[in-house]
Amino acid sequence: MSSNAFGKLFTVTTFGESHGPAIGCVIDGCPPGLAIAAEDFRTDLDRRATGRSRHTSQRHEADDVEILSGTFEGHTTGTPIALLIRNTDSRSKDYSEILQTFRPGHADYTYWQKYGIRDPRGGGRSSARETTMRVAAAVVARKWLAEHFGIRIRGHLAAIGELEPRTFDWAAVEQNPFFWPDASMVAELEEFMTALRKSGDSVGARVNVVAEGVPPGWGEPVYAKLDADLAAAMMSINAVKGVEIGDGFAVVAQHGSGHRDEMTPQGFLSNHAGGILGGISSGQAVTASVAFKPTSSILIPGRSVNLAGEPMEVRTRGRHDPCVGIRATPIVEAMMALVLMDHALRHRAQCGDVGEVAPRIPGAVE
Repeated sequence: MSSNAFGKLFTVTTFGESHGPAIGCVIDGCPPGLAIAAEDFRTDLDRRATGRSRHTSQRHEADDVEILSGTFEGHTTGTPIALLIRNTDSRSKDYSEILQTFRPGHADYTYWQKYGIRDPRGGGRSSARETTMRVAAAVVARKWLAEHFGIRIRGHLAAIGELEPRTFDWAAVEQNPFFWPDASMVAELEEFMTALRKSGDSVGARVNVVAEGVPPGWGEPVYAKLDADLAAAMMSINAVKGVEIGDGFAVVAQHGSGHRDEMTPQGFLSNHAGGILGGISSGQAVTASVAFKPTSSILIPGRSVNLAGEPMEVRTRGRHDPCVGIRATPIVEAMMALVLMDHALRHRAQCGDVGEVAPRIPGAVE
């Protein structure tokens, strides 16, 4: 299997399967001198973890990071950083019933068609367990971006099914297991998810992410546009079916007179473009919105076929998320961080001597 590496100068290669002995990644291109310790990974890995509430998979992994290389006396050396996390709570027997059957809506059939063999345990390489290492790698990226540019990356759940926040408060996001910005709706979400779980069904979700403090000039004008790389990064996350930059598909109904982000000496008057113009950051907040499909691992029986092409009925048992988007916020944040880190190094490599160019217009006026 190829294409397990992401990025050009800040490169992350992940390995491992959902029910294998371990998962891991190698980070190549990290600048030297960044202070990193195993405990730095704990907060973000806990935010992504399963078992955080009764509305997510009840798999409980320790997710303890082992730093195998790339640091000396607590600082990065510029050499490849190898991170390893042991799998401690896999239950492969949960998947014995689907060994000979394809789950509809999953990668089982396509993996079989491509490789002629598949690991049915938790989806193997196609499992969202792989995203643990993306979040771990992004801890390094986020720390470097914050120290060198003051960049802050935050995400939140913007919709579960047809439910959307009625108010917005960043302070509420980390205070509930849904990453929901409206504290008054948490009880409603609990009730909704409880009913969904009892029905044996699942639902989709939307996650929004914003990166504040991104300088102007990052990205490329043609084949490595910052928004194109962001879209590709977000689409690489399991279960993602749509990505919007800025206003996204809402631009269809807009007029140019309203969509264009007019500029004044005091700042941009709006940010419909999501902080990216012509593939290059404008200095405004970089924004993206990501749509997650409802998982197909549900208790409601569905039609499929087995390896012999015979009709079968499938009902997926085991530990699954009725809404994968609930714990996707840290993953979306991670991919934003990895893309920005890579583009920061690429910009520095080619255009580091350009320096700051006047005039520099502030972000959108509040």
